[in-house]
Amino acid sequence: MTGIKFAWSAVGGDPALLPRVSTVVREGALQARLPVRELARACVGACALAAAELGARRAGLAEVPEVTLDDGAIATAFVSERHLLVDGRAPVSFAPLSRFWRTADGWVRTHANYPHHRARLAAALEVAEEDPDAVGAALAERSSLEVEEAVYAAGGLAVALRTPEEWAAHEQAAAVARRPLVEHERSDTVRARALPSLDGTPLLPAAGVRVLDLTRVIAGPVATRTLALLGADVLRLDAPRLPELADQHTDTGFGKRSATLDLTVDRRAFEELLAAADVVVTGYRPGALDRFGLSARALAERRPGLVVAELSAWGSYGPWRERRGFDSLVQAATGIAAIEGVTGTTGATRATIDGPAALSSPGALPAQALDHGTGYLLAAAVLRALTEQLGPGRGEGQCVRLALARTAEWLVNGIRPGLEDGLEEVLTDGADGAGIAPGTWLNERGSALGRLRYALPPVSFAGGPGDWARPPGVWGVDPARWV
Repeated sequence: MTGIKFAWSAVGGDPALLPRVSTVVREGALQARLPVRELARACVGACALAAAELGARRAGLAEVPEVTLDDGAIATAFVSERHLLVDGRAPVSFAPLSRFWRTADGWVRTHANYPHHRARLAAALEVAEEDPDAVGAALAERSSLEVEEAVYAAGGLAVALRTPEEWAAHEQAAAVARRPLVEHERSDTVRARALPSLDGTPLLPAAGVRVLDLTRVIAGPVATRTLALLGADVLRLDAPRLPELADQHTDTGFGKRSATLDLTVDRRAFEELLAAADVVVTGYRPGALDRFGLSARALAERRPGLVVAELSAWGSYGPWRERRGFDSLVQAATGIAAIEGVTGTTGATRATIDGPAALSSPGALPAQALDHGTGYLLAAAVLRALTEQLGPGRGEGQCVRLALARTAEWLVNGIRPGLEDGLEEVLTDGADGAGIAPGTWLNERGSALGRLRYALPPVSFAGGPGDWARPPGVWGVDPARWV
């Protein structure tokens, strides 16, 4: 079982609804050695079908609205950060020290977009963070695994590039492969707050749902950005001392409000928010929020009926369960960068045979597909949990967990290229998806941040919203309360 069938099953969907999905195929979309287009289509498809199902239940519709997956819209949304313009200015996606580096025996991938990560990387290497040449020289003298452990010990982010075979032999990979794509756990038997029936146009399946957004970077914010599209009241909370990167916040902030809250001094304010919340989404490494009493179990005890969605890079299990991570690092560790890399041979990479040292240049997916794909799956899992709460005799709280590394394992080992025969009505567009004018799936509007050009949402179903009700605002300026 692959593609959208697998994704829909992973979020607990009824297979009888799959015929409601059709696809516009664009052959040039998200081209890669790995089936990235199929991964993206499956994740967005599961999310759109979950939204249509919840909307139909709440509106009392006799039939779930039809879902259309357009490869062009999906491909555009999966690189939304590249399409963003703020008053005509394009953002910078990666800082100078966030890249692949040669080591004594192969390659290492670092992530240093945030100032504190940049400082820790430089400290581990005993060089000045303003000197990329010194960083490169220091890395070239050490083995990849030595760098990985030294930088991690210093609180920084660096991962040795591994082949798929090397990753498969790692204890963390074995722990990841044993887990389902989406983990589900019932947290209590108390009925959740009843949601009112829906009417009007467009159909907003998550209208009236209150979502506390405790996420950062891309995957979690993509999930909550999607819930905001569907009508949820999403309040993102950040610590005042950890401002988000401005352009990253703009790209993923559509439809939300943004506030700061110091949990060490403003605990009463948080508890008041939690008491009225329906969903809490967390995107910090496992255990990071536990000292504040924000584990899934602790949240469910204080707010019975709550849906908790947890996202991490490596999973909440295995030897790397407490490690920080980002999409680019997961691609490097799990063999994706080796598969997509360039060697001295033509065609397929020899890195899987000769090891990382055989790569003349590590590769990357055409999008941060682990982030975006996992984000849409996370939103789908939340929507399905809300739908299940509407069932007779149901309504209990639920925790869902996803990990970028588990999505990577699915991409490398679980998805076949192409469409699934007998499932989807296929509307084929012969044009090359990469060559279609991107304006088809972009929009412009004013905002407090300036004039924005941005990617439209790819989640589409009959009667549903085509854009967010509000643009992103300035980070942290909204009051920490529900509207």
